[in-house]
Amino acid sequence: MKKRPVTTLYMLSSVDGKISTGASDHLDADADFPKIDGLKQGLHQYYEIEQTTDLWSLNSGRVQAKIGANEKAMPAKTPVSFVIIDNKNLTEHGIHYFCSLAKTFVLVTTNKEHPAYAVDESNLHIIYQPKLNLREMLEILYEEYACERITVQAGGMLNGLFLREKLFDYIDVVVAPVLVGGKETSTLIDGTAITSPEELGQLGVLHLENCSVLEDSYIRLQYKVMG
Repeated sequence: MKKRPVTTLYMLSSVDGKISTGASDHLDADADFPKIDGLKQGLHQYYEIEQTTDLWSLNSGRVQAKIGANEKAMPAKTPVSFVIIDNKNLTEHGIHYFCSLAKTFVLVTTNKEHPAYAVDESNLHIIYQPKLNLREMLEILYEEYACERITVQAGGMLNGLFLREKLFDYIDVVVAPVLVGGKETSTLIDGTAITSPEELGQLGVLHLENCSVLEDSYIRLQYKVMG
């Protein structure tokens, strides 16, 4: 088996495992938590820890479109390289946004007509796959882009694919002191549920490496994925 980067899932979650405030693109923890007393006070800790994560970051186009990448002004350059998995959510503006932001920007898509193909930026690279293959994608990132460690901050569906394909090495979750509820609200891990005892091997068994009590009732849980 070819080498791939070490992966860490880094997310902000409610106590009941939700990564959004509800089942609508108009609701988002990043946008909503700063408005809620009891949550806004300690939220800064999640972003401060985020600044210490890997210099490669993997996201989904849907999440980035949801938080405004297609409308935001062009940002300053950072030392972080971004991998975005997207078929239809990012516009040309969104592609230019990440080219401006990233040291290296790699778009992964199954869409031959993606707007990224119309963008000419020296740091933009496109990995086209007829069907999304996460393991192959990670191997390409390791071999062709010298990506040795990458932090995953995607939506529940994409996180679910990483889980089922045994592609998570570490889990790092900042838990906010809130219960969200709603079975339609996205969680840390969504996607297809197992339906038989024969599939129990698809679960992600974890070993707790550190539990930190943060300020304002936030906590941080850090695990190694054992299987």
